[in-house]
Amino acid sequence: MKNTAKLEDVKVNVKIILAGLWASVTLCYLYGDYFELYTPGKAWGLVEGDNLLNSPVKLLAASVILAIPAVMVFLSLILKPTLNRILNIVFGIFFTAIMLLVGISSFSDWYLFYTFLGALECIITILIIKYAWNWKRI
Repeated sequence: MKNTAKLEDVKVNVKIILAGLWASVTLCYLYGDYFELYTPGKAWGLVEGDNLLNSPVKLLAASVILAIPAVMVFLSLILKPTLNRILNIVFGIFFTAIMLLVGISSFSDWYLFYTFLGALECIITILIIKYAWNWKRI
């Protein structure tokens, strides 16, 4: 016997959608950085200190920048709509721009995975901008 009952489709609050998108893009960032360890010379460069984040200041700056998407998961759930919308649009644009630059500059055979993840991250951050921009008004 075939079940023909329709499944319930619940409207998801925009705050939950935004939090989910930020969680998704954060995971893509983490996977990209992890997979990069498998590229030729990367691990050696980390051991030798010959890498992009070769100073305490650069490492702190990268930590601050990459903490933003992770914190936006929570902030998207708790902030009031006006500030929430503004931060999602601003940070969505910021991280889209960063990933466009990184994705374009890292295009090579060994970094095709990075280009793929960069494109996916751009799609996700553009969706963040779209959902925040179109936040329903009452």
